[in-house]
Amino acid sequence: MGTPEFAVATLDAIRKAGHEVVCVVTQPDKPAGRGQQMHCSDVKKYAVEQQLPVLQPEKMKDETFLDALRCYQADVFVVVAFRMLPQCVYQMPPMGTFNVHASLLPLYRGAAPIQRAIMNGETKTGVTTFLLDEHTDTGEMLMQREVEITNEDNAGTLHDKLMMAGAEVAVETLQALVDGTANPIPQPIPEEIKLAPKIFKEDMLIHWDDTAEHIYNHVRGLSPYPAAFTHIGLHVSTEDGLKPCVLKIFEIEVLDVQSRQKPGSIRGISDKKLIISTKDFDISVKILQIEGKKRMRTEDFLAGFRANNYTDFLY
Repeated sequence: MGTPEFAVATLDAIRKAGHEVVCVVTQPDKPAGRGQQMHCSDVKKYAVEQQLPVLQPEKMKDETFLDALRCYQADVFVVVAFRMLPQCVYQMPPMGTFNVHASLLPLYRGAAPIQRAIMNGETKTGVTTFLLDEHTDTGEMLMQREVEITNEDNAGTLHDKLMMAGAEVAVETLQALVDGTANPIPQPIPEEIKLAPKIFKEDMLIHWDDTAEHIYNHVRGLSPYPAAFTHIGLHVSTEDGLKPCVLKIFEIEVLDVQSRQKPGSIRGISDKKLIISTKDFDISVKILQIEGKKRMRTEDFLAGFRANNYTDFLY
């Protein structure tokens, strides 16, 4: 049971390990893009290519879906980046239902563990397999594996590391269940509660009055998606009137230069660099995207940028 690319790696690893995948459960197809054409999940694309049966329930308690699921007589359900399951689903298979979560539980329970770990400046994270219960990410743990977060990692690179680690641990967990060697243990009570709630727009805004280190972690934790953003002093016309122009920032460098201007000030745009003041140290923007344009390197942006047409301040 899964939806995005992150889940495909586990599905593929399970099949290649020789386990029989009797059915795949994923989200219903949804309209997307300008043309609102129907698009299916990455998991469904893979399942169709491999000629695996697919169920796409609108509601997990739908009796037609539950009857179809029972007919497959699966020994175990494996869940990766899917949705909350009701008790009637996760208690159905005789060997239980386990989830692959992209953190070292009990840390970073929630929908955005990859982004939140980087945004908080963590130097390590990992993956955990655990048995589902009635709460979110609280069930008994089966296996864990640590993964390093380097200073150069962003949400994209860490996603890929955890995707592969999760696939490997899922296969090891399945084998332990088959062999009868799995040893579920309760999650410890953390000294500090660190959660990973869903990312909302207000979480993406850059606060220039923060430290350069925190801004650096904020930007890379949201790169390449959904992307940290700021506003530049140009107003764009919309159906609701004029609004501030959004500038997305994907990569920055912290400079060894003490900030001497108001946080958010554009200190200079010489030498093909866009340098911004923060609470402590200046930062240099490396990759960005102004509203209505494509993502680009800063030097390409500055080739057509005129500061007096926009602002000398970001907010």
